[in-house]
Amino acid sequence: MNDTMTIIKEAVAHVYSEPVREWKENGGKVVANLCTFVPSEVLHAGGILPIRFRGVEAADLDVADAYYGPFICSCPKAILQMICEGRYSFLDGAVITPGCDSMRRLDDCWQKAAEDFEGIMPPFFCYLGVPHKASSHAMEWFIAEIRRFIKNIEDHFQVEVTDDKLTAAIKTYNRGRELMYRLQKLRMQDEPAISGTDAFAIIIAGAAMPREAFNTMLESILTELETTPRPLPGDKKRLLVVGSVCDDTSLIELVEAAGAVVVSDNLCFGARHTRGLVAENGDPVAALADWYLGGVICPRMFGSFESRLANIEQQIEEARVDGVVMQNIRFCDLHGAENGLFAKRLKEMGVPSLEIEVEYGPLVDTGRVKMRVDAFLERIS
Repeated sequence: MNDTMTIIKEAVAHVYSEPVREWKENGGKVVANLCTFVPSEVLHAGGILPIRFRGVEAADLDVADAYYGPFICSCPKAILQMICEGRYSFLDGAVITPGCDSMRRLDDCWQKAAEDFEGIMPPFFCYLGVPHKASSHAMEWFIAEIRRFIKNIEDHFQVEVTDDKLTAAIKTYNRGRELMYRLQKLRMQDEPAISGTDAFAIIIAGAAMPREAFNTMLESILTELETTPRPLPGDKKRLLVVGSVCDDTSLIELVEAAGAVVVSDNLCFGARHTRGLVAENGDPVAALADWYLGGVICPRMFGSFESRLANIEQQIEEARVDGVVMQNIRFCDLHGAENGLFAKRLKEMGVPSLEIEVEYGPLVDTGRVKMRVDAFLERIS
């Protein structure tokens, strides 16, 4: 397990990790996307490696600030910073979505930056429209968008994305979802079999390496955890972490270093990927649209607050949490506003909660956050 976790943690720490490098050296194409709503199965069916954009190696934002300005979420700025530094030069394509206004603006800022930084625009650049509701009309629109996306991929990369290939890709990704659900169960049990930090690293790696390799590694880890259990100490406070995009393990690691264990999360890269499976029969495009648009629990979706709250309540019950940590990246209006609503409901339920505002990932102010988490754990003890 140690060797496997080393590969996984390297893939989490670096966007051009060893698994991605091997894929490229073997002649494979790599396309990065911004958002949970992009169906990875479509790219996989075309023989292309889909990965998520992450800004985990951004040390500062001096370049990105010039294009974005100061009063904006630091996540897309960190991604743009890495793009301008050439850290994504290995990409063969990029898919931009309107996940939120800040992410949507990466389209404009990147194209403007390409006038000043030669070679940062990949050969394939696609905008995928994603509705903000899951109504019948919106679903028809999203199905049409996925079909347009497929056509663009076929035309640019000279590949065929057939229904049979899509169905095979769905089965491969569903296998990963089943494995991640098993991981989540081990994480939530009375004596967790794995730390929240390691579990979160594994789930992030699913968006950073070829899915077949990820499935094989995760199956090996699960076999060891299930056959040779080494439970964590049972006297730690059990926490649920929710909120803005978090695509490295630093925040979870900080919380656990304070003496807690993160037994579940509701984060863009986290446990929400364990929910349900894509239908493997019928029209594969409609099945993908239904899973990605109809089931994703994200505050960008209009009119679904109660379902997101119900999901958190279910996690609190299933994971038997002692408290909830709600983080939002500074200037993230979606999660900032929703965390306030969650806090009110959690108080009514008698569940202790902590709201913290942070910068994105590698830019986080660890000292201040650690002090807040320490005080929270003292309070709920």
